[in-house]
Formats: sequence, structure tokens, C-alpha cells
Amino acid sequence: MLRFFYCLFVCFSLAPYVAVTAQEPDTLQYLLPEIDAVEMVLPQNVTSAVPLQRVSRNDIMRLGFDGVADALKYMSGVNVRDYGGAGGLKTVSVRGMGAKHTAVSYDGVMVADAQSGVVDLGRFPLSNLSAVTLAVGQGSDGSLRSARVYSASALLSLCTLTGDSTTTDVEIKGGAFGYAAASFYHRYKPAGKWGLTFNGNYLRSDGMYPFTLVNSSLATREIRRDSDIDAFMLEANADVWLGGGKLDAKVYCYSSERGLPGATNFYNKGNRERLWNRNAFAQARYVSSLGDDWRLQALFKYDYNFSRYREVNSNYSSGEQVDVNIQNECYASLAAGYVPFSNFNLSLAADVAYTALENNFENSKSPRRFSLWVAAAAEYELLCFKFSASLLATSIVDKVQGGDGGASFFRLSPSFGVAVSPFDNDILHLRASVKDAFRVPTFADLYYLRLGNVGLKPEKATQCNIGATLYLVGDGFFKNITLSVDGYYNNVRDKIVALPTMYVWRMMNFGEADIWGVDASGSLRLKLTRKVGLLLDANYSCQYAVDVTDATAKNFRHQLPYTPRHSGSLTMSLENPILNVSYLLSAVGERYMLPQNTVKNRMQGYIEHGFSLNRSFSFKGVKLRLQAELLNVANRQYEVIKNYPMPGFQWRLSARVDF
Repeated sequence: MLRFFYCLFVCFSLAPYVAVTAQEPDTLQYLLPEIDAVEMVLPQNVTSAVPLQRVSRNDIMRLGFDGVADALKYMSGVNVRDYGGAGGLKTVSVRGMGAKHTAVSYDGVMVADAQSGVVDLGRFPLSNLSAVTLAVGQGSDGSLRSARVYSASALLSLCTLTGDSTTTDVEIKGGAFGYAAASFYHRYKPAGKWGLTFNGNYLRSDGMYPFTLVNSSLATREIRRDSDIDAFMLEANADVWLGGGKLDAKVYCYSSERGLPGATNFYNKGNRERLWNRNAFAQARYVSSLGDDWRLQALFKYDYNFSRYREVNSNYSSGEQVDVNIQNECYASLAAGYVPFSNFNLSLAADVAYTALENNFENSKSPRRFSLWVAAAAEYELLCFKFSASLLATSIVDKVQGGDGGASFFRLSPSFGVAVSPFDNDILHLRASVKDAFRVPTFADLYYLRLGNVGLKPEKATQCNIGATLYLVGDGFFKNITLSVDGYYNNVRDKIVALPTMYVWRMMNFGEADIWGVDASGSLRLKLTRKVGLLLDANYSCQYAVDVTDATAKNFRHQLPYTPRHSGSLTMSLENPILNVSYLLSAVGERYMLPQNTVKNRMQGYIEHGFSLNRSFSFKGVKLRLQAELLNVANRQYEVIKNYPMPGFQWRLSARVDF
């Protein structure tokens, strides 16, 4: 009890200065006999000092998620922007901060797009991923990180599959609206200290789904066109133990062609726009321990990104507009960690990147960006407390060919977090964190033809969190229950938005937003019989995200566009030897498409229901898994983005063979 009151006193003493978070539990597969042993280890998302949500490989399989965006829809505090169909661009905004504040990491190395500032999540299929993790703020697990990771307000981490044995998996899928997909995965792991992995994915869809087009009292039944996609991804990975450390290398290639359907209206039922993307990168990461006290991480990446946009329109003198953009980036990082004494970790990381953009625009400025990140971090455990702190220095310099370039940027960004476990049995975990972050203007913000503004300043943000997690474990009918509640406050200043000037729209720093919110999540695991388990997960988010720029403006303290006040999700799975059945529900409340919260700008909320059914068969060392997915079973027509209708009822069938 003395320990409890001591922890309670310090926690309340720190509460006014820091903020918090909690998170969602790991899933269990009750048919696996080793679950009881794994369950004795507390999940990282329970002990983390920042909000941490994770979708495991088991979750991906049993719930039938088809892409990263599908998995993110069932996380709290997440707003996925989807333009509809398999080929629609998909981005994610976390806690109302905007998609450009969310960074993406692929096997520990950042994925960047200096031109747009966002990453299309459709580029990364789930067929070769072992986990999808979303963290808000800074983690505190003692691992080495590159300095660039510390710059993210929210970090989406994608981890590829690995294994200790040679395996081969092949999967084919088919579904509504011309959907077809195929993937393969081969892991070659001999007895030595090295392994090779090859995987690939192919996706195509014509995207021709029906929808109702409404204009006042007139409604017609239409077919969504120009929403097709044809894409493939190939990847090779190598891992080898060298000199007391591990080297991971990756080569990735992605190619896609898709239609851009545009907004629906009575006068433009078809859109003649297409987009081609080609992306290739090679990366390597080496992690080593130098004795008991020192750790070292070095990584390098070269990234090539090509995009071609074509619009056929009589408004152009040539009858069409073709935009070509080519990005090249070289990125390197070096990090070192030192443990001067037990329960105390120090780390220092330095990253450098050179990014170049070429395009076919008239009077193109061909910008080059030199980026430097230096981060120092410390973690310390004392009794029931875990403290973490970091300081990031960011320096950005742009050079252009002709004309004025953007200003140079330098900023120091601190963060601090604390986690508290006041009871000896670790059933309750309290956490707090505060972080300063900022977003540098993208090449499009600064230099895009007629729209760009070289005078832009970075967006600045302050993130605060406070919350708790309750984690209970049983060994019979009741397996475990996890309950988490997080309260947070974000303040974003110098927001970069497009505003009309005398003749054209221009990018400007105009705006400040206050974002208050609560995220709540819960999970329940029950073992009904020896071979039957019930898994339930629920999430709820409430966001009061308002514009506080100008007290005299009509939209002062109005909800930010496309930010729902209420949203939530529910998944329920019954696992048994005969047929595994999962039910999925995703709900989004009313939101507004423009800054003024008027009836005209209001978009209706929606609820989407789905089912996933699967059964596995084993014979002679081969495992066959059959799965059926029913999506939007109520055939509800809704829009995530105004005038971009989402598909109604859909079905998918898949067969997976593991050798």
C-alpha cells in the first residue's frame, strides 16, 4: 500500500504539466495451445506511455481486412478519407490533425512524399504484413529510433512477415465490381543465420458500382465509372546476422494505373482523368549491440517516385493536360544507444535527406530540399514509474532553379511522457505525455503552379494526453478484459490552407484549431469451451475540433471539415473448429464538408455492417483457408468525401494455401 500511495502522490503532482494515453489490447487465437503462456506477458499497448493501437496478423485474417485503410477504420481517434472503390486514394487523419501530420514507417524506415506530404495507403497490401501499429506521440519501449521518427505527430508502422522456417503462401481473391487479387509469399530460411523473403501482390477492379444520384427531388440510378485500378507490387527482403548485429535489406517495386472518377453531378457523370504511379526503393538497416552497454543502428534508403496525371478536356488548347512529376530521395540515419546503469537508456540519432523534384511544368522551379534531424532521448524506470523525454532539432533548406525558394526552417521540438503502474499486480496503468511537433510545407504547398506560396511557415502543433488502462487476466472461462480511456488536447497553429486571392487560389498560413477529444476502447476475450472462443472489441471517439482563428468570423468555433463529432466501431468474432464468424460495425456521425457548419454543408452520418466467415483445412502438411466477406450488408449509400459515393453491398471470396 505504501507503494500505491507514493505513486498516486507523484502522479497527481505531475498531472497539471503533462498529458496521457492508453490503448487497445492484443488479440488472441484460442485454438492455439500456446496462448496461455503468451498471455502472461503484458501487451506493449497496455504499458506504453503514449496511445498505441495494434492490429495483429490474427486480426487481419479473422476480420477479413483487405487493406491498411480497412484496419485503421476500427481504431479509435482515426478518420480515414476514402474516395471510394478499390482504386480510390486513401489517407488517414489522427485526432483531427490532418493526414500530413501522420507519418508512415515500413519496417523501421520512413516512407516519405515531399511533393504531397501524404502516403496513399493503398500501396501497401495486408497480405505480407505481420502487424499494423498506430502510435500518437512518442513511444517508450527502449528501442532505437531514427531521428526522423520523432518528427511525427502520429506514426503508422507497417511490419512485414518473417519466420524461422521455409514457408510458401499463395492466395487468390475475387469479388463484386470486377475485383480480383492474387498474392504470394515465400520465406526461405535455412539452418544458418540468414533468410530470404519474396512476396508480391496483384490487384485489379473496374470499380463500376451502382449508386443513386440525388438533386433536390430528382433521383436517378447511375453506375460509378472511371474508378478502375490495375496495380502490382513486388518485394524482396534479406536478413542476416553479421558481426553481432542483424542486417535487414529490402527492395520494393510498385506500379499502378487508375481512373480518377471525380465528383458526381448531373452534368458530369463521367470523368476523363487518369493517374499512373511508379514507385521503387531500396533500403537497408543494421542493428548491433556493442557489448552490454552500447547499441548501434544505421540505415540507408534510396526512393524513386514517378507520377503521371492526364485529363482530357476541351478547355485545354491541346485537348488534354498532362502533368509529370519525378521525385528522388536519398536518406541516411545513424543512431546510438547507451545504458549507463540499470533501467536508464540514453540515445542519440542523426538523419539526413536530400530530396529532388522534377516536373514538366512551364517555368518549373525544380526544388531541392536538404533536411537534417538530430534527436536526443532518455528513458528511466524508477519503482512503478517509467519516464521518457526527447528533444528533436529539425533543419530544412530548399533550393530552386530560378525565382524565390521557400524560407529555411529550424525548430526544437521537445516531448515528455510518464507511465505509472501503482499496483503490484499491474492491473492499472496510468500514463501522460506532451509533445511539440510541426509540419514543414510540402513542395506542392510552396511551388505548385499558381497555387504555391513560397512565403509559407510550418504548421505548429502541441499534443497533450492523459488517460488510463485497466487490464485483467483470467485462466478459465474469462481470459482477459482491457478497458482504456484517453483524454487529449491538440492545438494547431499556422494551418496551411488554400484561400482565394484576387485572381487565383493560393496556399496560405491562416488558421488555428483547438481539438479536444476522448478515445475509449475495450476488449473482452472469453473461452466458451475448450475449442470455442469469443472475442469482442469496441472503440468510441468524441472530438470537439473547432476553428479558433478569428472570433468575428462566421465559422468561429465551428467543427473542422470532415471531422465527425462522434465515431465508433465494434467487432465480434466466434472462433470454433467448424466455422469462424466475425461481425464488423463501423459508425461515423454527422460532419461538415466546409468550414461553416450550416445545414447546406452538413453530411449525414452512416453505419456500415459486415461479416467475415472462414474455415481452415489441413492435410499432408498443407493448410487450406477459405474465406467469405460480406461488406455493407445493409446496402447503405454514404459518402466519406462529398459527392464521392462509396460502394453499396459487396462480396469477396478468397482461398489461401500454406505450404
